[in-house]
Formats: sequence, C-alpha cells, structure tokens
Amino acid sequence: MSIKKISKEQPENFQFDNKSIEIAKKIISNYPEGKQQSAVMALLYIAQRQNNNWIPLAAMKYIAKFLKMPYIKVYEVATFYTMYNLAPVGEYFFQVCTTTPCMLRGAYKLVDVCKSKISKDENKISSDGKISWMEVECLGACVNAPMLQINDNYFEDLDQKKLEQIIVNIQKGHKIQPGSYKGRKSSEPENNRITLMDGKNA
Repeated sequence: MSIKKISKEQPENFQFDNKSIEIAKKIISNYPEGKQQSAVMALLYIAQRQNNNWIPLAAMKYIAKFLKMPYIKVYEVATFYTMYNLAPVGEYFFQVCTTTPCMLRGAYKLVDVCKSKISKDENKISSDGKISWMEVECLGACVNAPMLQINDNYFEDLDQKKLEQIIVNIQKGHKIQPGSYKGRKSSEPENNRITLMDGKNA
C-alpha cells in the first residue's frame, strides 16, 4: 500500500468556479439542516475534478469555510481516502489494486510494468508528463483480477503484455478501451462455469 504524499508546491489560493459552486450547492441541499458538513467528501471530489485531478491545501481550507467546519476535519478526510490525490498526477492516473485477490492473480507483475514503463517510484509523473501510478487497496473488481483503474475507468483481466500495450497506446495518443481484457461481459466465471449449478463444469 502506498503512502499518501502532499505536494510541496502549493497554490496560494483556491475557489470553486461557477459550475462547481452550482454543483456543490445542489449536493448540500440534499442534507438536512445542521448536517451539511456531511457533504465534505463530495465537495473534495468536486475540487479535485476542477483542479486537474488533485486537491491542494488551499482547496481544503476553502471547503472548510464553505461548509463552516474546522479545517482539520477536512484535512483528515482528504488524507484518509485514496480517492483523493494530494499532489499532481498524470493526465492518465493508474491506480493498481494489490489487495489479496489481485495479488494472487499477478498484481505485482502489473506494478513491475508501471515501474519499468512509467516511473520507478509511485506518485511520480512519467517523463512525457502523461502518466503516473500508485498502489491502492481493493477497487471492488476481485472476480476480474488483476485490474487497475485509469482515471474513472476499470481495466480488468490484465497481464504484463496487455498493460504494456495500454501504456504504448496512451503514449501514441490512441484511445484505450476499458473493461475486461479477456472479453468478459461482466463478472461471470471464466469458461462459462456455473460451479454451484452444473457439476460437470465444476
């Protein structure tokens, strides 16, 4: 599991743009009076989306004032969850799941590809500025392990060669296709097995 790092270079100011303010107010309106601070996770995500996929300290302070809550509470949430990036990431942000199911299916071979093809260290953007990567905990696609998340999309049933090709396609500016790289339509067992219903396929 990676350790979250806070960027040493921080902007002095941050504020929501008009679109973000509109979305934030709509989300806050879903909470009863006195419970608006519960919208903190959603507002952090809005800030991240607005700020090239990472959250500066100034954004945390802004959200604290926006929700009328202590800054330290916003900071605690932002530093706890891996979904929040506290330093700049690449245009394509790889999150490699290395929790047990993925680990057993070869997740660390994917990590090796990231180290050799992107950057030796986690959270370091590639030399072309396009890609960065990090290890994360379970992403909830255990049946289709090993897998990783790139920005908002899941890439499943991977191996070293398939991941290398994804990276090559990104570097060449080609479109990358999310989903299973074994052709699975969802999360059904491999080879159409229905082990609890059909003994001959068990």
